[in-house]
Amino acid sequence: MDKTRNRFLWAVIAVVAFGGGYAAWHWLSASPLPPGIASANGRIEATEIDIAAKTPGRLKEVMVDEGDFVTAGQVLARMDTEVLEAQLREAQAHVRRATIAIDTARSQVVQRRAEKQAAVAVIAQRNAELDAAQKRFVRSEQLAKSGSGSIENLDNDRARYEGAKAAVSAAEAQAAAVDSAIGAAQAQVIDAEAAVDATKATVDRIKADIADGTLVAPRDGRVQYRVAQPGEVLGAGGKVLNVVDLSDVYMTFFLSTDAAGRVAIGSEVHLVIDAIPQYVVPARATFVADVAQFTPKTVETAEERQKLMFRIKARIAPDLLRKYVRQVKTGLPGTAYVRLDAGAKWPPQLEARLPQ
Repeated sequence: MDKTRNRFLWAVIAVVAFGGGYAAWHWLSASPLPPGIASANGRIEATEIDIAAKTPGRLKEVMVDEGDFVTAGQVLARMDTEVLEAQLREAQAHVRRATIAIDTARSQVVQRRAEKQAAVAVIAQRNAELDAAQKRFVRSEQLAKSGSGSIENLDNDRARYEGAKAAVSAAEAQAAAVDSAIGAAQAQVIDAEAAVDATKATVDRIKADIADGTLVAPRDGRVQYRVAQPGEVLGAGGKVLNVVDLSDVYMTFFLSTDAAGRVAIGSEVHLVIDAIPQYVVPARATFVADVAQFTPKTVETAEERQKLMFRIKARIAPDLLRKYVRQVKTGLPGTAYVRLDAGAKWPPQLEARLPQ
């Protein structure tokens, strides 16, 4: 009899406890939000950045582990750059060789210009000789006509005159050849200078590739994954690390047509994370999709139009994120509460509350 009574009492207690729990759950879940505030489920997300190799090569070392916080400019990993450094030394040697070629070409220009001056002097000399030969020939011709001079002297002076003319033409041709040589030497200078510029550009490119072999954090964040290990050979764009940008953290959620249509950019949003329900995190709506999701195949009635869902993004202020950067975690589910009307008041349980 006592056993039966005890069983009955335990059954009554269980029923009462279940009923009380169910009533509390029903009361909590059924408590409506104030007018002008909507809610939706979402998940904390952040911008992810892949730290990758720009050029193919072997991964030399990785200086961070998963979960480490990193700052902008911090060295995260290094690629093996021995081959690039050898190419750099080769290119620098080409620069020195091309520089010497410039000096050689410039000396050739100086030499050719000196030759031009000599050629001009020769032309002047030949012209003087031509003038003297011409005058002698004219006198011999006049003497021969008057019978005072011999025909032999006339022929000799004529030959000297013609030879002087030929000498002037040869001197002028030599000067023209020297002009051409000067042009060729100047072209060699330009070619040598271009070769120096090209090899210097090669040096700069290789230096840039070597610098790109040092992988740095583009901004503050936390290492989420180590994708590659030291010693692995990576192709161009091969991922080494995945970093979460903790200055750009947000929750993405969906609202129906009637609520999404009232969300303005900058609307106040309060986030309640399942893992820390005692805190309410303030945020702002920074994106409202202009294309509906979960669209029915046909939209004809008003009831069906209410099924359309629009994606909303609520971003947490960067200043607040920096203050609590050690507590920020992505992937956590929660609930977003959006103030649709500027005059709507937050209920006490949804007012912003942050850890001290």
